[in-house]
Amino acid sequence: MGTAHVVGGGPAGLMAAEVLARAGVAVTVHDRMPSVGRKLLVAGNGGLNLTHSEDRARFVARYGASAGRIAPVLDVFGPDDLRAWCEGLGEPTFVGSSGRVFPQAFRAIPLYRAWLARLADLGVSIETRQRWTGWSPDGALRFTGADGVPFEVTADATVIALGGASWPRLGSDGGWVEPFTARGIAVTPLRPANVGVRVGWGERFAERFAGTPLKNVALTVHGHPGRVARGDAMVTAGGVEGGPVYAIGATIRQALDADGRCDLRVDLRPDLTAAQLEDRLARRRPKESASTWLRRAVGLDPVGTALLWEAAGALPATAAEAAALIKAVPVEVTGTMPIDRAISTAGGVAWSEVDDDLMLRAVPGTFLAGEMLDWEAPTGGYLLQASFSTGVVAGRAAARQLGFQART
Repeated sequence: MGTAHVVGGGPAGLMAAEVLARAGVAVTVHDRMPSVGRKLLVAGNGGLNLTHSEDRARFVARYGASAGRIAPVLDVFGPDDLRAWCEGLGEPTFVGSSGRVFPQAFRAIPLYRAWLARLADLGVSIETRQRWTGWSPDGALRFTGADGVPFEVTADATVIALGGASWPRLGSDGGWVEPFTARGIAVTPLRPANVGVRVGWGERFAERFAGTPLKNVALTVHGHPGRVARGDAMVTAGGVEGGPVYAIGATIRQALDADGRCDLRVDLRPDLTAAQLEDRLARRRPKESASTWLRRAVGLDPVGTALLWEAAGALPATAAEAAALIKAVPVEVTGTMPIDRAISTAGGVAWSEVDDDLMLRAVPGTFLAGEMLDWEAPTGGYLLQASFSTGVVAGRAAARQLGFQART
C-alpha cells in the first residue's frame, strides 16, 4: 500500500490529505506549528469568507496573470463544490449581500472541528512541531523535530503546501524557498499582497484621521484607468489599506517597481460624474465656508474634505476645481507595508516548474498546493477557494501516482 506525506497543515494541505485518505492512501500530515489549520482559524475572525458567488468569468479574472492556470483548477473543484463540501461537514453556507460566501455559523471553529474529526475518521495521521528543511541526496524528506533532532521520511508521493511568507507566526514564513532554489526550482520572489500602502501624510491629518474609513470610494493608479477598485478604504497613521487597495495591489506594485512611487487617485464620489458634481457645487451660498459648502452640496465628510486639503494644500475655490479634485484626489504611495503585515503573498514557485497536475517537474511524485505557487488574488473568498482547489488537484494527482482513484 502506498504512503503519502503532506507537508503543511493549512487549508490546501489538509484538503490534499482528505482527498488522498478518501482514495484509500495512508496519509501523514507534517506541520511545524503545535496544531494545524491555524490560518483557517484566523480567517474566521472576520466571518470566514470561504469563496464568492459571482459568475465564473469574473471569478477567474480575479487571479490576474495566473487566471489561465487557476481556471482548470477551479473546474475540478469550484465554488459550488466547496459549498457542498462545507455542507457535508454539517456547516451549510450562505451568500452575503456583497456576494461573498460564509458558513451559517459565521465562524471557523465549527467547520474546523468537524473537518479534523473527519480526517481522524479517515485515518489521517497529523504530526506537529516538525519543520521541513528540504530533501536528502536520495530524495527523502528532511525534517527537524521539536527536540531539534533532524530526521528523514521516505514517501511514495508527497504534497507540499507550505503557504507564502505573510503569516510567520502561523507557520507561513517562506522558509521553503531556500531548499527549493537549492534544488534548481525557479521561485518568483515572495512579495506582500493584500497589504496596506505607505503614504507620507501630514502630521495633523494622520493624528486626526488614522482609523477613519473613506467610504464608498473608487481607486485607480494614474496611467491605468482600466483598473478600478471600489469599496471602503481605511486611513492609517502611515498610509491607507482596505479592500479597494488590495484589489489593485498588483498594479500599485508595478508602478512602485517602475518609478519608486505610485500616483494613486481617489474618487470620493464614484456614483457622480464631474459634471454632476460641478452642477451641485455651483450653487454655493454667500459667505459659506469651503468645508460647509462641500458637505452641503455633495455630502463630503470631514476625512474627505481633509484629504482634498492634504492633496492640494488648500480647499478648491471654484465648483469646477472642486469637482475635478473630488473625482481624482492624488495620493502619493511610496511603498507597501512589510510582508509580515500582509494578508497574502504574491510570487512563489513558477508555473513552468509544475505540470497540469501540479507535480514538480524536477521532483517527480511531489505535488504543490496553495499559496506557495505563483498566484495571487484579492480578498473576497478567492484566496481560500484557490487554496482548497489546488489541494484537491494535488491530492487527486498524488493518489493516481500511487495507483488509487480519488473519490471526491
